[in-house]
Amino acid sequence: MNIIIGILIPFLGTSLGAACVYAMKKEMNKKVNKILLGFASGVMMAAAVWSLIIPAIDMSKDMGKLSFIPAAIGVMAGIMFLFSLDKVIPHLHIDSNKPEGIKKNHLKKSTKLVFSVVLHNIPEGMAVGIAFAAVMNEGSAITFASALALSIGIAIQNFPEGAIISMPLKSEGVSKNKSFIYGVLSGIVEPIGAAITILFSSFITPIMPYLLSFAAGAMIFVVVEELIPEAAGDNFSDISTIAFSIGFVIMMILDVALS
Repeated sequence: MNIIIGILIPFLGTSLGAACVYAMKKEMNKKVNKILLGFASGVMMAAAVWSLIIPAIDMSKDMGKLSFIPAAIGVMAGIMFLFSLDKVIPHLHIDSNKPEGIKKNHLKKSTKLVFSVVLHNIPEGMAVGIAFAAVMNEGSAITFASALALSIGIAIQNFPEGAIISMPLKSEGVSKNKSFIYGVLSGIVEPIGAAITILFSSFITPIMPYLLSFAAGAMIFVVVEELIPEAAGDNFSDISTIAFSIGFVIMMILDVALS
């Protein structure tokens, strides 16, 4: 039951963020948007390091000085996986009119905006699922408290992400209810991905260090390729960098304090 709650926490964060569409009359202030993006980037980067890469290295300590190998392979594999998805899935970033992914499609702009967030949520759902799968593995370097810290950290990051998807949709003429639903649906991939990962946990135990770092690599790709450039745009690099630092430190504290 605790694990079920753990994998649902990030989805709750997305849903609460999407609900901002009912509280705000106008579109989100651009400066606030950049601050939230910077904060989310910091949370994801810290989660990748403390909650995923370091435990992956700890699990491989029997390899001695070569214990970095599974983490290094996993990170690069995760980056290449998200790079491939980025080139295939048709999506559109906030404040951009240039769609990415497969060019020949007939998707609406609102659908492409949702796909953009779904692309972010894929590695996050994987990370939470793999972390809780590791908890179920006896002798794992990840404790339930540590996995819960990761889940809470991603939920904190998902709150602004839910708002960032629902508010622009409303400004595009989509109704509040539909904007909220789209925002919620953009996060549903996380608990589904986490649940599938946990179901197959008994089969993935031997390669757990690779999977943890794989999820970390995927998250790092999203942060560096999409979130940070979006956060720093329109001459907001200073304030978004400060927000990144705050998000990074908060996630680091959560992981250490709760583990």
